[in-house]
Amino acid sequence: MSTPPPADSGTTSSEPNVASASPVAAAPAARKEAPPEKPSDARRRSRIIFSFWLIVLLLGLPIWWKTTTIYRADLPLQEMLDWSDGKACRPVFPLRISIRAGALQEQEAQNLLRLTQHALDDLNDFSGHHLRLQLAPPSATASHDPDSVLTIRLAPGDATTAAFDPHEPILDITYPPNAVPSHTASSSPLATYVAGQLRSAFAEEQATISYLLSTNSIPSDHRPQGLAPDVAQSLAKRTTRSLRYAPTYHLTLSLFASGSLPSSWDIERAIADYMKPVLDVLSPIHNFTIDTQVQLYATPGVQSQVLNKEDLSSFINAAEWPLSPSIGGAPTINFVIFVGNQTIAAPGPDADPSRSWLIPQWGAVYLLPLPADTAHVGAATLKQPLLTFTSHLLALTGAPRSGSLPLRLSTLARIRSADLLLRASSTLGSLARLALALPSISIPPRVADGVATTIAHLRLACDSLGTPDGLRHARVAEAEAERAFFEKSMVGQLYFPDEHKIAVYLPLLGPVAVPLIMGLLNEVKAWRRRRKEKADEAKEKKSE
Repeated sequence: MSTPPPADSGTTSSEPNVASASPVAAAPAARKEAPPEKPSDARRRSRIIFSFWLIVLLLGLPIWWKTTTIYRADLPLQEMLDWSDGKACRPVFPLRISIRAGALQEQEAQNLLRLTQHALDDLNDFSGHHLRLQLAPPSATASHDPDSVLTIRLAPGDATTAAFDPHEPILDITYPPNAVPSHTASSSPLATYVAGQLRSAFAEEQATISYLLSTNSIPSDHRPQGLAPDVAQSLAKRTTRSLRYAPTYHLTLSLFASGSLPSSWDIERAIADYMKPVLDVLSPIHNFTIDTQVQLYATPGVQSQVLNKEDLSSFINAAEWPLSPSIGGAPTINFVIFVGNQTIAAPGPDADPSRSWLIPQWGAVYLLPLPADTAHVGAATLKQPLLTFTSHLLALTGAPRSGSLPLRLSTLARIRSADLLLRASSTLGSLARLALALPSISIPPRVADGVATTIAHLRLACDSLGTPDGLRHARVAEAEAERAFFEKSMVGQLYFPDEHKIAVYLPLLGPVAVPLIMGLLNEVKAWRRRRKEKADEAKEKKSE
């Protein structure tokens, strides 16, 4: 079988190809496009979107900013820090002391005063505590000059002696006639003796003020010289024992008995006779409210006949002894008379046993022995307990232990004024540091007003230290500083961090912000597309 010759590749067959003769598949129908958007519709959509954004930017954001902005009143932060660092006030106590020397000639008295002042200045190692001597006018009739903290009455005698008056701030000094210095003398034993007595009388006050200044942020050039370790330790114990200063204290006097007797006591008369005189002289510094109560069937926590020092802390069971609470928010001082024959062991072999002890920052307890059939406790029986409580009250209020009572109380006023001034200054510094450390904390106008009042009274207190006005201004300054620092509306912001704000805002603003942002982005894209199309059309027309 012969193979047919191949077809000529150069020739074209006129007959159609079988494969090409098959029907061709139909092309898919063209996609129907949406009609072009009218320019008016595009402008309307853009206006709607931009109107929403205008409402958000011009109305929503200002309202949100106004309603959520934390108000911070302007505070004199640098001045507050200066008070805290001791740069705004240098505590100085100029104390005037009057000298009555009726038996001396005026020139002799002036010479003695000059020599005594020089001896005082040589003994003084603390420039913030000045004792300035002055001669009392001869026409003065009162025994004590009210403008002076102490009056010295010089009188001739057989020997050089000194004694404090128990009822007035007066120091009586006697001297032999040959002790009066001559006009040309550069020193005098009498002047040295008077200076030594004054130094001893005010040594405890000077040490206490030095301790207060040394425990606060006082610049090195304003600080006194360092105290001896034993003196500093004693002052630290006394500061820990005494109560924090308060304008008013509430005294609760309680009679506790381990049985049904006694059931009554003449406490009102006893307070009036033995305690009220001291409360009256303390009234310029503190006010006192008093209540009394009788508690029967009270059992001490320690049953032994002789109480050791370690037993005293567990003698009172505060959970079972119902003591009156504070009235009006004033700190309470508890004085408890426990009817029992127990005694406190003596601290040494030669010491006598005691029947009372002081509880730091709480009060005192007195163990009163009475016959078993005593039903009523008279005022005379309560004399010794109340006199003991009066002594404990002075210790709890921070009064010095040495000197006559009038001098101790005037010293207490000056110590309290220095303490309040330093505490108010420290509180101002703490408030300033808090405002700087927390920029988001609220500072209401009441805080700014309190700071302004505090600074004004601090200036007045600093200028009048050593006088009754100094204590009054320091008391107001400390109260206003505490009120400003513990402002309720400001303290609440400490516990609302920024994370809480984000957690509150996201669920509210997220659903609203997403459509607004997406609509704005789509409109910007459409605007850019229309702009590009117009640019292309413009190029085509230009090319034609």
